[in-house]
Amino acid sequence: KPFTPQIFEYHYNNKKTKKQKTKKKELTHIRSEPLQSLKLASHEVLEQAQQKGRLKCAKCGGSRMFFCYTCCSLVGVGPQDVPRVKLPVKIDIIKHPNETDGKSTAIHAKILAPDDVNIYTYPCIPEYDQDKVILVFPGPKAVTVQNMIQSLTERAQDPSEPRRKRFRGSKEGAEGKESNAPPIQKVVFIDSTWNQTNKISTDERLQGTNLLQVELKTRKTCFWRHQKGKPDTYLSTIEAIYYFLKDFHELCLERVYTGEYDNVLFFYSYLHTVINKAKTAAGRK
Repeated sequence: KPFTPQIFEYHYNNKKTKKQKTKKKELTHIRSEPLQSLKLASHEVLEQAQQKGRLKCAKCGGSRMFFCYTCCSLVGVGPQDVPRVKLPVKIDIIKHPNETDGKSTAIHAKILAPDDVNIYTYPCIPEYDQDKVILVFPGPKAVTVQNMIQSLTERAQDPSEPRRKRFRGSKEGAEGKESNAPPIQKVVFIDSTWNQTNKISTDERLQGTNLLQVELKTRKTCFWRHQKGKPDTYLSTIEAIYYFLKDFHELCLERVYTGEYDNVLFFYSYLHTVINKAKTAAGRK
């Protein structure tokens, strides 16, 4: 058959589609790589719970799997079946009232680190001390985790006093003397779609107290609900918490990271695998 313009267009579009699919698969693989090296508790208990299907929450009666995002309680698995993570700092999560509970990853942190994580629904925002609390949120004035402690120290520094020692996560500094740098008491995260974050991030209770903003500029998301039109550095809530803790451990506490907080992604990593397998089976990837 003659190579008509219609045939050329068909072959061109077919080739273009194949390239797009290949590129999408490569991107998905790259985004999944950080989850491959995590030191996680066994997912066997989640696999067994998934086979049983959704169950009713004992508190609210809602149909749930693994946990109830309304009651912050486990469903179909016991407390002894999931890891319990101890965090180096306290975490507050300010949740947008329109954020769908079932789609939020904030609940993962509350269930896995219940002693160190609190969730508040906006407009409820606690009072914060600007010298000991930071807000993890991108912005023109945001600093990196590496520069965070120094920025807090400079804020609290009295110009008439000698420069305080850098906080190293312990009571003793490099010269064996107690560090006077202000330790971080709490880290605040915003749980919302990126299109809804402005209302919370610009709230005068956060901006008025002039909280130091910290941005995770080098991390990339592998969230299955990544929002179109947003850069891949815009992380889900649980990803932001995990990467902050990891960077804080390495850059601020100056300790070798050996997976201390990997289990913060216990549910996230399992759901990531299950959802991507389902997408592959459905031919969506």
